[in-house]
Amino acid sequence: MIELKDVSKSFTLHNQGSAVIPVMEGASLTVAPGECIALTGASGAGKSTLMRVIYGNYLAASGQVLVGGLDVAQAEPRQILALRRETLGYVSQFLRVVPRVPTLEVVADPLLAIGCERQVALEKAAALLARLNIPEHLWGLSPTTFSGGEQQRVNIARGFAHDYPAMLLDEPTASLDVQNRETVLSLIEEAKARGAAIVGIFHDVGARDRVCDREVNVSDFTPGVLV
Repeated sequence: MIELKDVSKSFTLHNQGSAVIPVMEGASLTVAPGECIALTGASGAGKSTLMRVIYGNYLAASGQVLVGGLDVAQAEPRQILALRRETLGYVSQFLRVVPRVPTLEVVADPLLAIGCERQVALEKAAALLARLNIPEHLWGLSPTTFSGGEQQRVNIARGFAHDYPAMLLDEPTASLDVQNRETVLSLIEEAKARGAAIVGIFHDVGARDRVCDREVNVSDFTPGVLV
């Protein structure tokens, strides 16, 4: 479902004499349906960069980034938007939503975007919000007014609303209390059971040991020399 073949990525500092900083080279991995892999490595090794390359936020300099058969490195913008809508979910560390949109609508939006019947979408969104302990009296308010922990849980609910065949998870259990951490780990296990291919960053070692099938050390892909 997710396959990287000899991927490289570099950044050009145009305001510093066009210096080129290579971030990774030779990155290769495969994630099968129902498998969860953890990206590990030292801080700054490129874990988040690799996730953004898979999602299409960063363009790979070379190699193939295949998600559901689509090469994200070569895809047109409309293809990437369709991939994100239908196939590839991304739970980041930060909630980014349009202000004043009610929380229930925010969580239901991924389902509405794929044509799900509105009432069904809202019911699933409500079930996820309840499961993640977001009080019902907040569902009609914009999550931009919520605490950081509440926003994180809304973000997780939104990310798991649609049954994406592939998912990217960036620290999904960070800063959660015991009860909500357990809920998130259960959601990941359920996604694996239905066949989702998952790539995640888990600094929570206990969470990593529980839901991840193996680790990929991103430091193995880090060039040691600046160009």
